[in-house]
Amino acid sequence: MNPIYERGGAVAVRPAHSGDTEAIREIRNHAVEHSTALWTGRQLSSAEGVAWLAAHLERGSAFVAEVDGEVAGYGAYAPWRELDGFRHTMENSVYVRDGRHGLGIGSALLGALVVSAREAGHHSLIAGIEAGNAASIRLHERFGFRPVGTVPEAGTKFGRWLDLTLMQLSLA
Repeated sequence: MNPIYERGGAVAVRPAHSGDTEAIREIRNHAVEHSTALWTGRQLSSAEGVAWLAAHLERGSAFVAEVDGEVAGYGAYAPWRELDGFRHTMENSVYVRDGRHGLGIGSALLGALVVSAREAGHHSLIAGIEAGNAASIRLHERFGFRPVGTVPEAGTKFGRWLDLTLMQLSLA
């Protein structure tokens, strides 16, 4: 067996609560610093983390995955666009703590987001993924997301242009 699968216990996904703010912020800020998953170089402050999570808690759209009692990842969805006409379309995000990839955490979180968004009556989920992130694209494909387009050079990070692949899942 691959050693990565021998580490840690089972993945347990649950709705996030306010006590998860710092763990979520830590995972997010690591992604900001070390990956192209978030196209910003700006770290989320403690106050911003509280506000971000509060909005998701009100909507019921944030989940955490725990492994061995540690928050090992989080997922959330939020309105894709702010205009009223887009109110039935959400955008999802899934982040896994560094060193915890390959344990099924991303799959467990994305599954919870799909179920939650469907139960909340949303029509579709959008994923905006850096085009070179093959693992995230494969994860979304496993849940039925289909590619709907790629925007070349949509943003920059680490001194290079990045392409944005858009994927969509119908929840109807």
